[in-house]
Amino acid sequence: MQPSQRANQITPSATLAVATKAAQLRAEGVDVIGFGAGEPDFPTPPHVCAAAKEALDRGATNYAKPASGIPEAKAAVIEKFRRENDLQYAPDEVIVTLGGKEALALAFMALLDPGDEVLLPVPYWVSFPEQIGLAGGKVVPLTPSRSDFRLTPEEIGAALTPRTKIFVFNSPSNPGGFAYTPDEVREIAAALADRDIMVFSDEMYDRLRYGDRREHLSFANAGDGWRDKTLTFNAASKSHSMTGWRLGYAAGPNWLIKAMAKIQSHTTSGAVNFAQYGLVAALTGDQSHVEEMRQAFEQRGTHMAARLNALAGVSCLQPSGAFYCFPDVSGAFGKLGVSNSTDFCAKVLEDAHVALVPGGAFGMDTHVRLSFATGMAKIDAGLDRLEKLLGKV
Repeated sequence: MQPSQRANQITPSATLAVATKAAQLRAEGVDVIGFGAGEPDFPTPPHVCAAAKEALDRGATNYAKPASGIPEAKAAVIEKFRRENDLQYAPDEVIVTLGGKEALALAFMALLDPGDEVLLPVPYWVSFPEQIGLAGGKVVPLTPSRSDFRLTPEEIGAALTPRTKIFVFNSPSNPGGFAYTPDEVREIAAALADRDIMVFSDEMYDRLRYGDRREHLSFANAGDGWRDKTLTFNAASKSHSMTGWRLGYAAGPNWLIKAMAKIQSHTTSGAVNFAQYGLVAALTGDQSHVEEMRQAFEQRGTHMAARLNALAGVSCLQPSGAFYCFPDVSGAFGKLGVSNSTDFCAKVLEDAHVALVPGGAFGMDTHVRLSFATGMAKIDAGLDRLEKLLGKV
């Protein structure tokens, strides 16, 4: 017996692979500094934990009903979108899921038929191409001509074909650390206005924007008609430091949400009941911790980018969202005797004991990803090691 073709076509998650390798080395006594994890280093806010504990004490340990999200959680999601994104949704237009990753997987499964094309901007989150392939879709990568990674409306328009069914939009970007302005979002929407396609808008980092990119415009608000042609994805993971809670959500047209809910009912049976009360507290309670984290991440990102740009053979954009730097390290390949991002990261881990994520997993083999969702002391310690290995400009 052999695994299915479906299983064999999947590439393991590069981010989780890096974390696993780093953990293995640490278990062997090696002092590894990791920049791979895509999760905040802050604790979940106490009022969120308290809400889940209270739900446990009340006996909220059975199946969530409905499987697509308890009414209180759906109401909290609706309030979040109204308050922060100026979007109005009804309960049958919202689904609560086991993390944002499940929401995206359900959506691709619910909409794609074999051969349908999905426009996927490069660099992309590692799970996008895998989920699209599992759903039978065809990935059409869009590599930007600009060095800041942002696609132009013309580049997107030129990639459309009669088979295009979905355009994936991710702002702020994981792994790129860049964010589109509201005007740029509107321009892209205008270029797609006459096409019969859906936009999957991944807005996991909408609360984590920096500098002159602080203002966020949801794609569903980009112009007439886009509310009903956009599926917006979010989660409590990044903004409220709840990665391990596995709570995500999506909002969009009820026909698509209904289809996602049908698949969910036969796979996970929905998100954990008592954890959903934590989501309610996160989205409706005190939000001051979000701004505290945002300010810390902005300071760290500015500092990390400056230090990366001081390294020989490295060029890094200043991050304007999320908590990642995505530098081009191809100028340092020769010094380390490597020719791609995977070998570069392996050499850095072996020689400097610093864990990075290869950019090839995100569609750009000349780059690597570093998360600055870690303390400043660890950032400097890791970059000191890279500086010793690569040298300064």
